[in-house]
Amino acid sequence: MRTRLPYRSVVFLLFGSLLLTTAWGTSGEAAGPLLVVLNKSAHTAMLIQPDTKEVLATLPTGRGPHEAAVSPDGRWAYVANYGTREEPGHTLTVLDLVGRKVHRTIDLTPFRRPHGLAVLPDGRVAVTCEEDQALVVVDPKAGRVDFSVQTDQRVSHMVVVTPDGHRAFVANIGDGSVTVIDLKKRTKLATVPVDAGTEGIDLAPDGRFVYAANRAADTIAVLDAQSFQVIRKAPTCRFPIRIKVLPDGRHLLVSCAQANQVALHDAATLEQLRTLDVGSTPIGIVVEPSGRRAFVAFSGDDRVGVVDLQEWGVVDTIPTGDEPDGMALSRRP
Repeated sequence: MRTRLPYRSVVFLLFGSLLLTTAWGTSGEAAGPLLVVLNKSAHTAMLIQPDTKEVLATLPTGRGPHEAAVSPDGRWAYVANYGTREEPGHTLTVLDLVGRKVHRTIDLTPFRRPHGLAVLPDGRVAVTCEEDQALVVVDPKAGRVDFSVQTDQRVSHMVVVTPDGHRAFVANIGDGSVTVIDLKKRTKLATVPVDAGTEGIDLAPDGRFVYAANRAADTIAVLDAQSFQVIRKAPTCRFPIRIKVLPDGRHLLVSCAQANQVALHDAATLEQLRTLDVGSTPIGIVVEPSGRRAFVAFSGDDRVGVVDLQEWGVVDTIPTGDEPDGMALSRRP
């Protein structure tokens, strides 16, 4: 004779099961951030659970992976395979973050040396291609290039895209400029001279301002995203290579590769508020949505540093492969 559970017990069991599934995921693992770390000289991508430092997978990429970006749903990571000094790269690697495997490789030929990446709201990927002075938009589902726009600037390196996906801003190291591109009309709107060696770039959360790090000038700058004018510039630590706007929109975090420091700046005035000595050759930066922690790639130490932004200190490091650089952060889908 079967015993029937009371209705409330059944509801409780189902609700409890749902909570466990949400908290642990279908594989029984704790939900939490997933850090994608690219090892330039090892030609690999590591999927790391930063809270435990557990390496969930080490996956092959193309030669010289430099930058990564994650799809809006957190399922896919896109890797730009820059290539080596002798041989320019021309592919993107698509990683399945759920299956922890390489999903596919997308050939960008004839475009070469893909570098900076930004994912559009519709899932397409904008990628700079340095060798061809171009921004290329890729349809990852179709596995092909959708369209391209010429920057006509040397070493088009990093890119950010407005939240609506209508406009892109490209940092050009060789010409010390930012190129503004209308992604809907597929045309270049402006080239804005900034300062020597414009490389790092980021966008304010409200989309009103663009921030740039100028590695050869040891400065950072802020541009008006509508008028395309440089509002102000300010000094920072030596060889600023990446810049990130913190989630509060009020502060900027800058990695300075030759100074072995990160710097905190006021986003409104660009005043340098403090610096922090870190590991060797800090490059890539990703910031948690909470704004509590940042992960910084110490490329010369083969480690990622965990920076507590409230306590202002390196509170931990995570071992990586050879020469970590580009990173991306995802909540597990």
